[in-house]
Amino acid sequence: MDSAVLLDLLGNENRRRILRLLSHKPCYVTEISEYLGVSPKAVIDHLRKLEDAGLIESRTDDQRRKYFHISRNLRLEVNVSPYGFGAKSAYPASPNLDMSGRCPHLSFDIPREDAQDLNELARELGHLADLENELSLAQRWVHGRITDVLDRLNERIGADADSRFYAETLAAIARGEQTVDGVARELNASPEAVEEAVHRLAERGLISREDEGWVVAGSPVA
Repeated sequence: MDSAVLLDLLGNENRRRILRLLSHKPCYVTEISEYLGVSPKAVIDHLRKLEDAGLIESRTDDQRRKYFHISRNLRLEVNVSPYGFGAKSAYPASPNLDMSGRCPHLSFDIPREDAQDLNELARELGHLADLENELSLAQRWVHGRITDVLDRLNERIGADADSRFYAETLAAIARGEQTVDGVARELNASPEAVEEAVHRLAERGLISREDEGWVVAGSPVA
């Protein structure tokens, strides 16, 4: 789902409260109406929008009463910083996804995916809850460090336009991309924009031209 659409959808407090209620148990319209303190007609309108977005589904019991429940897991991330704003949504990866080698910067014990015993399942849930908390803390730390590093880079770059783009261009060169086309591919940017950033960085003496291409000033040449 498009993250902008999701943000608009969840911008309504009553729809957020509906999802919070449904995260505990399936409910029918009257229950939700009493919980929110709004009319059933208003509840039906909110439910329709959530259902159209694929966030909830409904089923009808033997008494022909329609129960609503959350249809699937969805994660929404919003990033706001002096260097950018972005939102992204993602569905959980398959439980069968092999995580070995996919996260080279992380080290964690992967719990057994084939656990069946009640005690094993309870332990796995606790382990995953701890891991989720640790990853959330690590993500906050990384976000803060990115802002701090960009602050210090911008003191050197002195860019007055898209400061993050200049910093990312410098970082790509530091990682070994020595040509404008190579940097453009890594950043998924136009060669013209990269050419301008490279020119600005060279003017400030932050990169220099060597035989093989651009390098960060002061970097050892192989």
